Amino acid sequence: MQKDLRLRHYTAEEAQTLVDQLIDVYLDAHANDGPLYNTERYGKQLAAHMPRPGWSLVAATVDDQLVGYIYGFPLAPDTRWWDGIQEPVPAGFTEETDQRTFAVSELLVRSAWQRRGIARALHDDLMRSRTEERATLLVRPDNVGARRAYDSWGWQCVARLKPAWEGAPMFMVFVR
Repeated sequence: MQKDLRLRHYTAEEAQTLVDQLIDVYLDAHANDGPLYNTERYGKQLAAHMPRPGWSLVAATVDDQLVGYIYGFPLAPDTRWWDGIQEPVPAGFTEETDQRTFAVSELLVRSAWQRRGIARALHDDLMRSRTEERATLLVRPDNVGARRAYDSWGWQCVARLKPAWEGAPMFMVFVR
């Protein structure tokens, strides 16, 4: 792992000052992933996610430069997270209580800083801080590197999901 890496937890209120930097890291990490990954859509995503109760972010910096982050939030009973699930899942799988499932929405590292253990450090730090029964995240099937990482970190793919938002790709659903 990067020896001068610093990790810091942020609440949504604290992270408001980082929004432009969060978008920059997002665009850098998704530079080759197509038009879906743009400033306007991601800004709207952050604006929708940050007010959710329990929203939490861990940021990674090196020499005061934001090089990556991970964020997520507990799923509420009225969540739409599971809408679009493609395979049958066990009874009760999609039922939420505010304390059952933590949804990891993004884990991003600037391209120049990838393959240095930063994603793993971010992941482990955030997961250690969570008290929910389980966690979930979505991965594009073509993101082989992420899939391998999550497999090695103890996540299991349980289904596929296609969100209802316009232009949404198919995702693999992982839980742990």
